[in-house]
Amino acid sequence: MKSAVIVFPASNCDRDAKVALEEMTGRPPHMVWHQDSELPDVDLVVIPGGFSYGDYLRCGAMASQSPVMRAVKSHADKGGAVLGICNGFQVLTESHLLPGALMRNAGLKFVCKPVALTVEESQNAFTRGYQSGQTVTFPVAHGEGNYYADDATLDRLEGEGRVVFRYQANPNGSARDIAGILSEKRNVLGLMPHPERAVDPATGGTDGRALFKSLIEALS
Repeated sequence: MKSAVIVFPASNCDRDAKVALEEMTGRPPHMVWHQDSELPDVDLVVIPGGFSYGDYLRCGAMASQSPVMRAVKSHADKGGAVLGICNGFQVLTESHLLPGALMRNAGLKFVCKPVALTVEESQNAFTRGYQSGQTVTFPVAHGEGNYYADDATLDRLEGEGRVVFRYQANPNGSARDIAGILSEKRNVLGLMPHPERAVDPATGGTDGRALFKSLIEALS
């Protein structure tokens, strides 16, 4: 599986994504600067966590206008896989590659801790290595992870099996405990928790490994 990680000003989880992808695939991903207008020939594009553009205006809003996002949209339109983690999820909603929005946490505090998640959906390239209903633990680290969408959108996401992860103890106020969702084509996943920080026992757990293994099996 060939992969790329997009790097924005103030990204701070791009290296985490790089290390995880290299560990899991045996090959380093391409690190693509946000001003680049083209992507290399890859199967997976990762939009990492961090504070792109210092979270000015709205989280992910300025990054969504970067030149590289036109190439990311084209990649997704052609069926290519896109994974947006934390700030990457915010960028995907601002780019309209995923519905809804990420707002300030309900408690108005930055939350940084491991959280238990339920895998709601395993019939996709990202979570085929899990069992539906399985409990996994990923860390979260965000101040604006409160997922919002109108009721019609939430009903559609649930009815189409596009809610992939739910919080077991909601840390941020997200509607219907949603932690991660898929696009209509099921090739774009956005989630607030960090699976790339859960691939090495030395960093506290390995529950994220199955997500990357799933992608390798689906895309190689």
